[in-house]
Amino acid sequence: MFAEAAEAAEAVRTQHRANAALVAGIAARLRADLPAAILTCARGSSDHAATYAKYLIETRLGTLVASASPSVSSLYRAAPADARTCCLAISQSGRSPDLIATVEAARSAGAATLALVNAPDSPLGAAADMLLPLHAGPETSVAATKSYIAALAAIADLVAAWAQDDALGAALDGLPDRLAEAWQADWSPLVEQLAGARGLYVIGRGLGLGIAQEAALKFKETCGLHAEAFSAAEVRHGPMALVGPDFPLLVFRQSDETGAGIDALVAETLARGAPVLVAGDGPAGAIRLPSAVAHPAIEPILQIQSFYRAVNALSLRRGFDPDRPPHLRKVTETV
Repeated sequence: MFAEAAEAAEAVRTQHRANAALVAGIAARLRADLPAAILTCARGSSDHAATYAKYLIETRLGTLVASASPSVSSLYRAAPADARTCCLAISQSGRSPDLIATVEAARSAGAATLALVNAPDSPLGAAADMLLPLHAGPETSVAATKSYIAALAAIADLVAAWAQDDALGAALDGLPDRLAEAWQADWSPLVEQLAGARGLYVIGRGLGLGIAQEAALKFKETCGLHAEAFSAAEVRHGPMALVGPDFPLLVFRQSDETGAGIDALVAETLARGAPVLVAGDGPAGAIRLPSAVAHPAIEPILQIQSFYRAVNALSLRRGFDPDRPPHLRKVTETV
């Protein structure tokens, strides 16, 4: 896990160069035949990348994005897509039968279909009429790291080209170097704070919600630590009842419109006596984890890279083997 996460910067560099013409062509097609909605189709870490895609596409392009339930097609034999939609499937292996069934059903219904896959010669890659390889290279650790970052980078590349967003495009040109810097960030306070923890909430909002979901999954699968991900807005609707001195929060903060709401939540949580770790700037009293200020759309990508190094260390500190989580395997083929 450690070695593969460390390769993320070079994987993104390779992807950015290799996919330039392909991204431009797909973006031009989407502009020429603008879909009324995007249906995302993914599982696990890839579904967390789909959450990022939802916020990025809706805020940069104003196109509705909804998550498709794969069982609707694989078990119930229904096709929620039509010719006005585009089905976006995201997968590391491209071998899960329910994702393949969803893309095939969408394509049969007349929808455009796009697969972001690390294995371009996979069945999922063959099922879609557009393919964007992730170029993450082999990933053998059960816990996805560089393939998740590669998926985020591919989504951001596509949206920048589709929206003709020069500022985001320029930020993505420098993303590999920023990822290499993020890998060196010292998040050891997270290891110290959570070494004996029994559970926590992981908080994000907007573009940061997808990485909060991803971090919560990594706590569970590599550290045996129960974690739930919430939006900074949604956590106030009931879940805050658990927060207190023995129930910490990890908060991902971006330097965008969500910052003020995040800060208010952190201040409220600190007043309850709960420990709060904040990636990015945060109110006094929070345990701050270094996070570079960058284009708001790439800040989550940098933060999750720093997190991967820290959670690997936390796993070892808690007596786990991050490369061999119990009861899990690399490829999960759901129907």
